[in-house]
Order: sequence, then structure tokens, then C-alpha cells
Amino acid sequence: MCHNLRLKWIGGVGLLALAFAGCSRQVTVRSPTAPVEEWPTYGNDPGSSRYSPLTEITKANLKYLKVAWTYHTGDLSYANTTWNGQKVWARSTFEATPLLVDGTLYIVTPFNRIIALDPETGREKWTFDPRIDRIGYYGDAFTCRGLATWVDRDRQASDLCHRAIFVATQDGRLIAVDSKGRGPCPAFGIHGEVSLTTGIKIPIKGEYHFTSPPAVVGDVVIVGSAINDNDRVDMESGVIRGYNARTGALAWSFDPVPRDPADPARASWQNGADRTGGANVWGPLSADPARDLVFLPTTSASPDFFGGERKGEDRYADSVVALRASTGKVVWSFQAVHHDLWDYDLPSAPSLIEIEREGKRVLAVAQASKMGYLFILDRETGKPLLPVEERPVPQGGVEGEWLSPTQPTPLAPRPLVPQRLEPADAWGLTPWDRGKCRELIGGLRRDGIYTPPSLQGTLEYPGNIGGTNWGGVSFDRSRGLIILNQTNLSFIVQLIPRDEVTGRKSHSGFEERGWEYAPMKGTPYVMRRRPLLSPWHMPCNAPPWGTLAAVEAGTGRVRWQVPLGTIRDLAPLPLPIKWGTPTLGGPLTTASGLTFIGATLDSTFRAFDTETGRELWQARLPAPAPATPMTYRARPGGRQFIVIAAGGHGKAKGTKLSDAVIAFALP
Repeated sequence: MCHNLRLKWIGGVGLLALAFAGCSRQVTVRSPTAPVEEWPTYGNDPGSSRYSPLTEITKANLKYLKVAWTYHTGDLSYANTTWNGQKVWARSTFEATPLLVDGTLYIVTPFNRIIALDPETGREKWTFDPRIDRIGYYGDAFTCRGLATWVDRDRQASDLCHRAIFVATQDGRLIAVDSKGRGPCPAFGIHGEVSLTTGIKIPIKGEYHFTSPPAVVGDVVIVGSAINDNDRVDMESGVIRGYNARTGALAWSFDPVPRDPADPARASWQNGADRTGGANVWGPLSADPARDLVFLPTTSASPDFFGGERKGEDRYADSVVALRASTGKVVWSFQAVHHDLWDYDLPSAPSLIEIEREGKRVLAVAQASKMGYLFILDRETGKPLLPVEERPVPQGGVEGEWLSPTQPTPLAPRPLVPQRLEPADAWGLTPWDRGKCRELIGGLRRDGIYTPPSLQGTLEYPGNIGGTNWGGVSFDRSRGLIILNQTNLSFIVQLIPRDEVTGRKSHSGFEERGWEYAPMKGTPYVMRRRPLLSPWHMPCNAPPWGTLAAVEAGTGRVRWQVPLGTIRDLAPLPLPIKWGTPTLGGPLTTASGLTFIGATLDSTFRAFDTETGRELWQARLPAPAPATPMTYRARPGGRQFIVIAAGGHGKAKGTKLSDAVIAFALP
């Protein structure tokens, strides 16, 4: 092997980068009978394991992995939207994971356009554009994380919509299209569409939208919703609904805010259950079709940072809720946060795993969280399989608030991110900025995790982006390891009495450099928050600011935890220092003992040794990849491909955007 060395210039600063080019061709021997391996759902299987049995790409040949093809969607946009009569530029965010079924790769763009590709060449087969309404206050910018698919066994393989592809759109439609590109499924709803806004009050257009894929269990298509955070008490309902996959008829609905006085969860709501909104499921869903179960990761009731208008534990909110998929009836629920005041919703699909107990295989659910906790629950009952105890948490909220005296705390695994920050822990590049961080920390209320928002300003650590966000976990079944990535950033959260708020109006309600304001109408307070940064815009908490970890599913022992990402694309000088970066997106594991992940802000795709956490390979991307990769073999004896969307994140300031779908394979 010989190498070329080239000089690459970035922003006027010379950066030496090694470009490896083999002097001799590496040949991979494949069995002509190696079977097709599809990726038919967002998490590969309905239980969101994000695990593949493919073994062609190994630790030994990984160094030969290279780009096989690249496809550009064309949907890269600073979309022109309108809110309250004002023009707003919303950056698109490409977070999608493709599907591979029946020899076709399906990808969805931030504007809900479905694209069918040849999986071995990246050649476009067909596209479908739902022509979404881009005018509205879409709080999550423009994004769509994936699609769902369903086979109608009453139709022949050649019939129209024998296989349907489902997309839930930003503007509130559930659309079914034929998988061979012959247009919408005419039997589904009206001309292939069902309105998801029926029965939902939407005073501000765009507040109620859809960013994650549906789940399909049997003949039922199940959707949650994304709802803008913190605007007011009476936000839209977070109802989850199941629709007949063939006709689009509503089969059932479940509201995580218990409106029915006969619901046992209603007793945990002292007030607000008849007017509070939210508690929705904006992240992906998972399912166990064999047991007719769908698993919901729910969010906080509205608004997030003041709960005086929804006093009580608020059961079903911030919970894993298992429903009977055919009826929508509650089977069990487990609440991860009582009376959430920190935007600590459950953002990722619960992953279905198995663990060994006394020589027996026990079916379980692994739920990652923004708090850095990982909950391992019994799949049949929701009871913790690894111990969880109720621990006392800080008290003394603002006037009118209600606080839970305790919060559920797993004893294993340990927290995967720090949960406390003191002035002595302040970090900085120099004594000067470290001193400024020390002053900032010293001026905040900081009693550890679950310190309530305050007038003084509260140090929230971890912040509302995690811990682990919507990327969730991957479960390596052959090794019994749960792989998950974390963000490690502290935030400032402050409540301001409404009559004291001043400032120029903007699309977010108020405007002040560096702060995000939320009106929380119907409460006595306005909330403002920002990351806890030094004057040099570096985090005040020590690195690593992003990590990747492996947890033993049966014991909760953390096998390893390593920094994830470098600051090369974020710092004034492009130095590849392994301090980690905030992460969005999740991991993929393969049976060959490899973990693949993008997720970082440094435009790099990486592979790790699943057993040790050692980084084995990396490839530069045209933009950060806040998406979860997938893998497949599309034909017997064909190559194994690893595919990731490298599109950047619309809310990550200073980072690139792209529209690239990139496939990697061995020669």
C-alpha cells in the first residue's frame, strides 16, 4: 500500500490531510449465494435494533471501504416561510434513513419528496413530490427522518399498490404511494391522502407537523406528531392515531393527556388535563408485531419549562407507553420523568432487545434519554429489569409551580453524561475565559440534575438536547451490547415574569443576541435559554462534548465510552482534536463487530470496533450527517453497502448544508 499526500486549504488556513490511495487493487471475494439482506423499516426491524447480520465488511478489510456512489436530491434550501405576517428563512435539515425493499432504495427529502434509487448504482428510478405547503411556522425547520412500507397481501405483486410507501408530511398529511412509482394509492383516503389535521385545533399554521416515519403493525399505520414547544399552555393535542393501511380509515386514537376521568392516569393530573396539549410523540416509534404492540416515546405536556398549569406527575407524558397496535388500548406505561420542567422528553424509539436472566432469554425494551439515563424495561409489563429507584430531587420552584419530590433514577447503567457542574469545574482555553465561565456558573442556581427553572437562572446539565436524542440506540444481538451516542453540554434556563419582559419582537416572540425566548402564553413567565458558553463561544463544561458508549444489556455495565467527533470544523483553526461534538443521529451495528455512525458536527463518517470502542476508519463528508446510517445487500452475491444522508443540520449555525446521499462499499 502506498499513499498520496495532498495539501487542502480551508478558510485560508493550510491543513495537511492524508489521502490514502492504494497502489494495488484490493479484491473482495463474495459467495454468489450470499442472500439478499433488506432494510425494510426505519430501524431495520420493527423493534428499532439498527443491527444487521451482514459480515462482508470486517475489521480486516474496513480500510478498503470507499464511496461507491453519491446521489444529490436537489432539496437543499433555505425555505421561505411566513409566520405572523413576517418572512422567515428556515434552513432544511437532512436527517433521513433510507429503506431497502424489493430491490429498490427509498429516500425521503426534508420537503417530503420520495425518491426511488437503484441500490447498487444510485441511479434515480422515480420521484414523488407531495408539494408540501412551505408557508408556516415550522418549529423543527424542514426535516423528515424516514418512510414506512406495507404489503397488501390481498393484491397480486403486479397490482397497483401491492406495496405502499407511506410518508407523514410537514403540512399534516399521511400519503400512500405505489412502490413502483405509479402514483398515489387511490384506495387510501382521498386520492392517496389522509388529513392528519382533522380534529386538531391549529391557531398558528405549521405548529402541528410531522418529522418522523410512521410505524406499520399488521394492517395499521400509526403516526405521532411534532408540536412546537413552549408557545402556550393550550398547544395542540399530542394524540397518536392508527389508520387502516388499505383504506386510510381511522382505526383508533390515543391521547397521552388523559381526557377521560375514568382513565387511571388522570389522578396524576391535579389540573390541566382538559386544556393542556402536547405530550406527543415526535420521534420514531417501534413495534413488536408478534405481540400486537406499538411503543410510544412521549414528550412533555405544554409548556415545557413551567408546569403550574398542569400540576401533578402528568402520567403518560415523558413515558414509554405500550399500546395494543390493533386497538390503541394501553397495555402498560413507564414514566421516565415526573412533571417535566426541563424539556427532558423521550425523543427516540424504544429499542426491543433481549437479555439473559438465570439462563433464560427475557424480552426487554431499552429506552435512552436526554438525562443520560438508559432504562431497561420488561417488554410484557414495563417493569424495570435493571433497578430504578425514586430519588429525592431539588425543590423550591418559582411561585405557582408544582415539583415532584422524586425522580426515577436507574442504578445501572451509570449516567452516561455528567449531571452537575460547579465553578471549580469550569473549562476554558485560557485562564481568562475559564475565569469568565467560573463567574457564569457561580451566578446560577445549580443543585444538580432536575434543578427547577428559576428567576435567578438555572444551570441545566445535561441540556435539553441530551444525553441521547432522537438517534436512539443500536443493539448488537450477537454480543449483547447496546451502543448509543451522547451530547455533553450545559445550558442556562431562566424564567422572567411576563410583565418584566422587554425586547424587540421577532418570529420567536422576542429577540436578544444569543438567547432563545419562548412566550409560554397562559403562564406568568417567559422562558429564555442558551448554551453555557465562554466569551469565545466554547462550552464552559469540559470536553468531551460528544461520546459513544457500549452498555452490556444484561448487567448495565458500561463496557466502554469514547469521545465522538473532533473540533476541526468548529474551531478557528481546523485541528482534529478529539474533544467530541454535540451529536444528532444514531449508530448502526453489524454482525462483523463494527459500529458505524455520523451524527457529529465535523462532517465525518466513522466506524468503531463494537467490542472495544477503538476508532478503526473514517471518511470525510460534504457536510455533517445528523442521520442514522443503514446497510444492505440488494441482490444475491452482491456487495454490502453502507448508506448515510450527509445533509447538515438547519439549526447548527456555522455548519454546512448538503443534499448528498452517499453509499460506501468494498471494491
